[in-house]
Amino acid sequence: MSGAFMSPFHRPRCLAAAAPAGKAKLTHPGKAILAGGIAGGIEICITFPTEYVKTQLQLDEKASPPKYKGIGDCVKQTVQSHGVKGLYRGLSSLLYGSIPKSAVRFGVFEFLSNHAKDESGRLDSTRGLLCGLGAGVMEAVLVVCPMETVKVKFIHDQTSAKPKYKGFFHGVREIIRERGLRGTYQGLTATVLKQGSNQAIRFFVMTSLKNWYKGDNPNKTINPLVTGMFGAIAGAASVFGNTPLDVIKTRMQGLEAHKYKSTVDCAIKILRHEGPAAFYKGTVPRLGRVCLDVAIVFIIYEEVVKILNTVWKTE
Repeated sequence: MSGAFMSPFHRPRCLAAAAPAGKAKLTHPGKAILAGGIAGGIEICITFPTEYVKTQLQLDEKASPPKYKGIGDCVKQTVQSHGVKGLYRGLSSLLYGSIPKSAVRFGVFEFLSNHAKDESGRLDSTRGLLCGLGAGVMEAVLVVCPMETVKVKFIHDQTSAKPKYKGFFHGVREIIRERGLRGTYQGLTATVLKQGSNQAIRFFVMTSLKNWYKGDNPNKTINPLVTGMFGAIAGAASVFGNTPLDVIKTRMQGLEAHKYKSTVDCAIKILRHEGPAAFYKGTVPRLGRVCLDVAIVFIIYEEVVKILNTVWKTE
């Protein structure tokens, strides 16, 4: 027993792979922030067109004559009017937000989970859910709400007859000048609920699947493709769990947000004027984007952390 216990210390170069103790399995929050930022930047460049379509469909309210007949029609009209580049309108605002969002998410999650793991370095599903909730709330307050507000106003502005925002920084200046800093925090309650539940669901599913896959060996490596599959499942679970909150958040951050007194008022008006089905507008494009999004982010994050572990020693 003692020989098996001491073996990791006789082979320091294999510490991360061989040690059963908790400390060897912890990911430094600094590494998580850097890896998360890199993963977020790459992911959004790949998946943005589906985010654009999702937002357009949600803003295409039934109250006025619908502009789009569906996903295909939305893509067709956008390409006809603005070319393929039209599907990337508003990318800059989301890119500027995606990098710090993912950095904060993984940084906070690793910080919290490092304190929640047991002595063997294992994080149980319930604690994974709570750590994910904390990460989601922090990213909502620090990054998501202001950046998503700018993004939605950008995309909504491009659909108007005379777009007034010339670029990302010009748009931010105009929004703050017209509405003050509070103007970038429209829909904060809905955003906190959405991001908190999003990450709680995703990290709960990821933690559960990873624990199941590793079994009694907490140091078992996971193939990137398996990580991606787990991420896609986690993403799908979060979509079905909180799409209504995403719809409310989008309405609260649009150019016609003044129609709603609060998050609850927005939900009531959508239900009264458009029916329950309106809460699931844009589900299909969101499902595709989120599954790809979460799969890509977790794959890149895990692989970047592996690289950082070889060049950045924190033990």
